Amino acid sequence: MNDTISEQRDAIRKTIRASRRALTNEAQQNASEKLLSTLITHPKILKAKRVSVTLAYDGEIDLTCFIEWCWQQNKQVYLPVVHPDEPGQLIFVEYTLNTEMDINRYGIKEPKLIIENSCFANTCPVTELDIVFTPLVAFDQQGNRIGMGGGYYDRLLSPWFEKQTGPYPIGLAHDCQYLDALPIQNWDVPLPEIITPTHHFCF
Repeated sequence: MNDTISEQRDAIRKTIRASRRALTNEAQQNASEKLLSTLITHPKILKAKRVSVTLAYDGEIDLTCFIEWCWQQNKQVYLPVVHPDEPGQLIFVEYTLNTEMDINRYGIKEPKLIIENSCFANTCPVTELDIVFTPLVAFDQQGNRIGMGGGYYDRLLSPWFEKQTGPYPIGLAHDCQYLDALPIQNWDVPLPEIITPTHHFCF
């Protein structure tokens, strides 16, 4: 049964990722602008001081304008970095105009880790983030999400799901990433909100 679910999820990933990549540059720009108008009026985002975002990859919505807005509002922006020593874990590094970037094992841009006094510099404990914008490949009407398959965000958000502690997660997606129902697994963490260019889902 689990093999069947895994196969279904892999098929969904393949289909949705292809749909996302097929969006034209104009469609991507329109999606980014529409999403921005919702994000900059969201009460939780307006109150937040530290937010984690991801840089657009594989057809994801470009958050560059939102990141620039955050800087203008004196909010600290963080990007996830795959932990070099703890498999399956993420570190959050502050992102500024001067941040040096690397390409990780998945081909995704991330801040270059800098070590000072045996510690990673410019990082933020996940518990001190206010909002984590959560990447996803597909989502459904119950707030379930399918990611890329690494489980990074399911592990990261499990304290929030179990005890409502830690940063508040918000999913961001194109409209084409919506499905009525997803095949879920017991470690999946559903999201309380998912925002697309045309809809704001609250679960």
